[in-house]
Amino acid sequence: MIKETIKRLKSELPATVKLVAVSKFHPFESIEEAYSAGQRIFAESRPQELLAKVRTLEARRIELGDPDYMADIQWHFIGHLQTNKLKMVLPYVSLVQSVDSLRLLEAIDSWGRLNGKVIKVLLEPHVAAEDTKQGFDPEEILEILAGSGKYANIRFKGIMGMATFTEDEAVIESDFKAISSLHEKVLGLYPSLRQEFTELSIGMSDDYPIAIGYGSTMVRIGSMIFGARY
Repeated sequence: MIKETIKRLKSELPATVKLVAVSKFHPFESIEEAYSAGQRIFAESRPQELLAKVRTLEARRIELGDPDYMADIQWHFIGHLQTNKLKMVLPYVSLVQSVDSLRLLEAIDSWGRLNGKVIKVLLEPHVAAEDTKQGFDPEEILEILAGSGKYANIRFKGIMGMATFTEDEAVIESDFKAISSLHEKVLGLYPSLRQEFTELSIGMSDDYPIAIGYGSTMVRIGSMIFGARY
């Protein structure tokens, strides 16, 4: 099922849209199966689980006697990241999609400076109706990017957002439109960011076709690929 779904999604998605397989709560063997079908980007939301899977991959390489096994896998972090868990995440991920506060942004920049690493991030605005969702006010994002030069160890790659959890497509469309408009506003206000600030990560298993219509460059799909969580 995993292989068939990966192949179908890759054939259906526009060439401009990356498939991010949300592997959180699923075993490493499922990641291996998706990888064998051509999937390369996997997303986790819990630092401990991400680290465990990184170590499982390291052990698998030793077991197989192949240090290059799954060498081109990319890990993204998509959950709420606490500042005291940075060392469990930042050494291993190619992108932190869920930077949702100034405190976290500054902590990531500080960690990068201390560890000689530049971290690629997406900023997460809060536009959905639920109070439980994390994120910046859109104006905060504009203020951060106005002073982006002071974050020497951060590369601002774009925006990640979630729509309201609802079956009302009009509400979902409204949320995606707001997130997409914010991305366009950033590019209009700060043309110097155009080369780097290219990603718009919107759309999940239930709403990714709508997100693509609003310019998504990354869709985060989990249950459709891997089934129910364990």
